[in-house]
Amino acid sequence: MAEPTPLSLVNSDSETGRKLPSNLEAEAAFLGAALIDNRVLEELQTPIRPDHFFEPLHGRIFERILTLIERNATASPVTLRPYFEADEALKELGGTKYLAQLTANGAGLLAPRELAQQIYDLALLRELVSVGRGLVEGALDTSEEVDPMDRISQAEADLFKVAEGAASGNEASSFRDAAIMAIKMAEAAMNSGGGLSGKTSGISTIDQKTSGLHNSDLVILAGRPGMGKTSLAMNIAFNCAEEHLKWQRDGGEFNYGAPTAFFSLEMSADQLATRILAGEAEISSEALRSGKLSREDFQNLSRASQKLADLPLYIDDTPALTIGGLRTRARRMKRRHDIGLIVVDYLQLLQGSGRANDNRVNEISEISRGLKTLAKELGVPVIALSQLSRAVEQRDDKKPMLSDLRESGSIEQDADMVWFIYRGDYYHEAIRPDMPTETSSADVVEKYRTWEERYLELKNKATMIVAKQRHGSTGNVPLHFQSEFTKFTAPNYKYSEDDNY
Repeated sequence: MAEPTPLSLVNSDSETGRKLPSNLEAEAAFLGAALIDNRVLEELQTPIRPDHFFEPLHGRIFERILTLIERNATASPVTLRPYFEADEALKELGGTKYLAQLTANGAGLLAPRELAQQIYDLALLRELVSVGRGLVEGALDTSEEVDPMDRISQAEADLFKVAEGAASGNEASSFRDAAIMAIKMAEAAMNSGGGLSGKTSGISTIDQKTSGLHNSDLVILAGRPGMGKTSLAMNIAFNCAEEHLKWQRDGGEFNYGAPTAFFSLEMSADQLATRILAGEAEISSEALRSGKLSREDFQNLSRASQKLADLPLYIDDTPALTIGGLRTRARRMKRRHDIGLIVVDYLQLLQGSGRANDNRVNEISEISRGLKTLAKELGVPVIALSQLSRAVEQRDDKKPMLSDLRESGSIEQDADMVWFIYRGDYYHEAIRPDMPTETSSADVVEKYRTWEERYLELKNKATMIVAKQRHGSTGNVPLHFQSEFTKFTAPNYKYSEDDNY
């Protein structure tokens, strides 16, 4: 059989009476080829899974073949027999003799890749039939509770799953699959040398505290205006994208970076690009905007621009996005660029569906739930920036805490991690006394000297407070902040989590 069996329409959809796309002969031939020569599965390029088989029995046989091979055992009709002697569906086909019949022809060995591709394609077509039926049924529902935009968003999400090859009938993961993923994470952490099991932030002190940014996690990065929320988020986005670029160039077993999507509802794309270029070239943003550059500065800028030309960092600065619109754009980026990290600046500028009855707390709750759903749906970490209430400014201790999250307690509830950025020099600058003159009293001179000593101690130092972490401990993360380049890095001095910066 040099060519795969032509597509056949067998079995029917009980709801419509029409036949669903499937090819049982191709499934049987492929299973026969895999049982004759287990190496067939090693050469497959198609991500075929047990749930892609139309016949449930064929799916169970394929799953058992995979299990035996992973145990370094040989999968054959003989080794499969003990697992299927009590299988009722197999008894209807003649019992375990059916396993031997699968290998009797051997014609599937002539085109195993084509057979696998056909099984996969037909499974996707069946998924499309299911999505289409749900879309029609939803569109015919004209009750007042139905929001057409919600229907469209759900249809896009369902189509995205089909495009990614996700079968809706396999939503629950087996413990075996989950355990394999956990072991891979542990292996990645061992090989990183720094306990990094997720995407890197590019800042060693953050990675040490969090073990990286993990898929499906929602991270809230909050702070008062002027603390550097956008700068830190942009640094992390840049570092993660750059790490992916290095992995593409140098290779390696584990990729600790990812193409990154940055949704900026506050700043334009060119403003963010200016910040990145300034930080990479180590030129002040002010000098870059004003054009007051030396020849050396311009050469550094040119080198930085060339270096970043292929950076997989995608900036979407569409204003007034709804949470539904953001999810749609994120799915599109996932499909086109395989993004592995999403940053949203910032949460309070997103809009809800409009069904919150002018209740901002409910709207923020809807947005935070939508961001967590997006993280799980795409299987990527999502970092969402958030404002803090003014209660911080009314306290003597300006360090934020969870109760300061603005407008909704659901932000804390939905988040897997909550980070606060705090810079003591910012607040210390605000209480600067008058500079003493030659005629100033000793008290005035001493007061200014005391203030200056503390300011120099605090300058360029920042603290990221991990106030919530589902998978680890809370505590302080020391950072170094270069204000002229709006750039956060790991400190190059000795530090302790108890340092009061």
